[in-house]
Amino acid sequence: MTALEIGFYSFPALLALIFLRVPIGLAMFVTGFVGMWILTGKPNLALARLKTESFTTFSNYSLSIVPMFLLMGYFATLGGMSQRLFKAAESWLGHRKGGVAMASIGACAGFGSICGSSLATAATMSRVALPELKSYGYAGGFSTATLAAGGTLGILIPPSVVLVIYAILTEQNIAKLFLAAFLPGVLAALGYMMAVRFYVWRHPESAGLRAPIPYAERFRALAAVWPVLLVFVAVVGGIYGGVFTPTEGAAVGALGTGVIAWANGGLTWQSLIDSFTDTAKSSAMIFFIILGAGFYNGFLARTRLPQELSSWVVELGAAPIVVLALILLLYLVLGCFMDSLSMILLTVPIFFPVITALDFGMSAEHVAIWFGILVLIVVEVGLITPPVGMNLFVINAMDRDTPMGETYRAVLYFVVSDLLRVAVLMAFPVITLVFLR
Repeated sequence: MTALEIGFYSFPALLALIFLRVPIGLAMFVTGFVGMWILTGKPNLALARLKTESFTTFSNYSLSIVPMFLLMGYFATLGGMSQRLFKAAESWLGHRKGGVAMASIGACAGFGSICGSSLATAATMSRVALPELKSYGYAGGFSTATLAAGGTLGILIPPSVVLVIYAILTEQNIAKLFLAAFLPGVLAALGYMMAVRFYVWRHPESAGLRAPIPYAERFRALAAVWPVLLVFVAVVGGIYGGVFTPTEGAAVGALGTGVIAWANGGLTWQSLIDSFTDTAKSSAMIFFIILGAGFYNGFLARTRLPQELSSWVVELGAAPIVVLALILLLYLVLGCFMDSLSMILLTVPIFFPVITALDFGMSAEHVAIWFGILVLIVVEVGLITPPVGMNLFVINAMDRDTPMGETYRAVLYFVVSDLLRVAVLMAFPVITLVFLR
């Protein structure tokens, strides 16, 4: 059996382990370890690879940004920023048809700007917004679908943990990726609000109305969210402006949200310890997945499968945009069964050489950034696509009274909005790249 064949057959082996519910990080590690053993015929080489891969993975300074952004999200929750964001959005939009749902989307977008996790955004905003949606007569499936879709903004609007991992994998500038994600993130929020309006137009019985509130109260609620804006400008603006590195920016953001949480009375000694503990657990899970992916991708590189795949695609002579569309379609399929981080770690080392070998009429850096944002959006769609859709399960766990089938039917409106946005960004790369120097 040739090295190329060994690499090819490793995919069904990996998928079999995943379907047997082996944790994704462990599945990639085992497949890579056994594959390296079979490829070389020497178990000692596979064990030596384990030593070197562990060191090179965890000595990467850029990875220190991950726990910092996770901690920032925990502090933001303790500081009551999610409640303030929702109240501000609700005060301006709540009196419109479907307005409370649109306010939930807006609040998710705001919270996503200080929390780099989709699941954390979905879970946090659900605790705040779900009772309000129910109290104003919003249908259960519509409410849960709205919050599941809004939660995906946590990984698109910078800062984003998944975008950081993509930057490390492809050796791209984190600040430029954050800046490129901003406008697509705003478009995502607006697209979801349009999906809410369309859903309410089709199903007027699914949303109630609330009385408008005086403008004085609206402006007070809006003024209360200044800490969110301050943290976002300090972190993203400081990183892009060259005031500090992404890791330093993440540390500044964590410190800032921690001070705000303490000033608002949400940060006590016990909650501080709990935040550190939860951050450590989440970071350990992410780092183990990164280690497993590094081991598996190192094995694939040794089989030369990514290089041969890239050469084969180029020799086909297909239009670059067609190849890109097929890759994104595969991401949509994988998103029905895998979580976003695993998809990024498993597939980017394979597909990235293919994309960079094609001519899109742009510089290599712009192609890499454009592709990264498109991948991030399609991964985001996977979070709300049945049958898995991790965000759907998070929301469903918080609202057991709503059947999952109702959530599935309502979330399709948001999936269509996502697909339309992907098509627009594919057709007009300038939307993604407009702010880049």
